[in-house]
Amino acid sequence: MKKNPPISHQKTPAGDRLQLVIARSGIASRRQAANIITAGRVKVNAHTITEPGMRVNPQVDEILLDGQPLPAAEQLHTVLIYKPVGYICSVDNTQGRSVCDLVNLPVRLVPVGRLDKESEGLLLLSNDGSLINRMTHPSFGHKKTYHVTIIGHLTSSAIRNLTEPIEIDGRLTRPAAIRILTSQGSRHTIEITIGEGRNRQVRLLCARAGFNVIRLIRTAIGNLRDTKLKPGQWRPLRPAERSLLTAANRVR
Repeated sequence: MKKNPPISHQKTPAGDRLQLVIARSGIASRRQAANIITAGRVKVNAHTITEPGMRVNPQVDEILLDGQPLPAAEQLHTVLIYKPVGYICSVDNTQGRSVCDLVNLPVRLVPVGRLDKESEGLLLLSNDGSLINRMTHPSFGHKKTYHVTIIGHLTSSAIRNLTEPIEIDGRLTRPAAIRILTSQGSRHTIEITIGEGRNRQVRLLCARAGFNVIRLIRTAIGNLRDTKLKPGQWRPLRPAERSLLTAANRVR
């Protein structure tokens, strides 16, 4: 049986936030865990706790939710997958084939960000809440790179329309960067790098510039690339790659 140290022990910097510990058990999201704690449903070492940010050590402290011990923490998994065309970025496959169904792991993974159904390329799937938050929160500005095959006239005006900010859901995006890879008549393949990843952002930029998109492939997430993955293939994210992704600072 675990010993019950004084409650003051919990307020030291050691350990993890109670909200995160509950979320890692798989019974609630971090937001739901915060609500559970503030509702007074959690006890740590026999003391009712209402502060989601309190530090605890699950290996030492007795944590009860509604009088029952927390389940063991889920093992964290993050995979890099090449999303094929025709798959949706959702855990709900009632609206179409879900990219999550391509990964045969005994845990529930969710897409980190999105690629629309008609697009393909690199995507992260994870149950690591900390990684998901850092990769999807706009303040971190993780760059994403795409190779886009388009039909149209590549004029200076069109290039300007591809790079300048565009308003999506009432907010302006950050400027994009482009590089022309191939050009033959009215058919071009360009590389577009954006600092966010707003809903259908690349397609909206191309539409504003007057281009018809033939193919859209995400080739990089930050500095993360893998040219060996084929559509539908996936692999675990390497520890060094995770560290590289989570080392980014917030964008001012």
